[in-house]
Amino acid sequence: MFKNRKYRKLSDEELVLLIRQEQASQCIGILYERYGHLVFGLALKYLKNKNEAEDLTAHVFEHLFNKLQKHTIQHFKSWLYTLSRNECLMFLRKQQPQGNVSAEMYALQEEPAEDLAEKEIKLELLEEKMTLLKDEQHACIRLFYLEEKSYQQVSDELKLPLSKVKSAIQNGKRNLKLLLEQHHEFNK
Repeated sequence: MFKNRKYRKLSDEELVLLIRQEQASQCIGILYERYGHLVFGLALKYLKNKNEAEDLTAHVFEHLFNKLQKHTIQHFKSWLYTLSRNECLMFLRKQQPQGNVSAEMYALQEEPAEDLAEKEIKLELLEEKMTLLKDEQHACIRLFYLEEKSYQQVSDELKLPLSKVKSAIQNGKRNLKLLLEQHHEFNK
């Protein structure tokens, strides 16, 4: 447990290095805590089935140790996104009858590395600005949008009235938009 606490403070890249050099497989759990919900969200978007998305998420993290041994990774989050998307595409291909490739499959082409890097920067900025929201707004937005919970589930989890949850999400979205606009104005 003490080791685990020490590892939690490390960056993604430091965790990947530990996994590669010291075979520190316990670091996979930390990466799962950080990104499991993102992989699940991506899988749910592609597979449109909660159980299959959960299975695919588990599959990605079960095989992550071996994949990290084989690949050189500079930006873990972008790499994990690409790996997860590719796993989704392979799963969908296996579900297709031979010779029948849908138009959706053509639409899911590889994204250029620049696009992934740009998405990474936008996601980091969004995460940074979310921390500036009031705690209640931050928690409601995270649960509703990132964890895809219903208003009622957010209400139950945070023990808040439904009207307060709806208000926190609405106000949080507006405040987040203002924070992002201020950032862009400042950086022009």
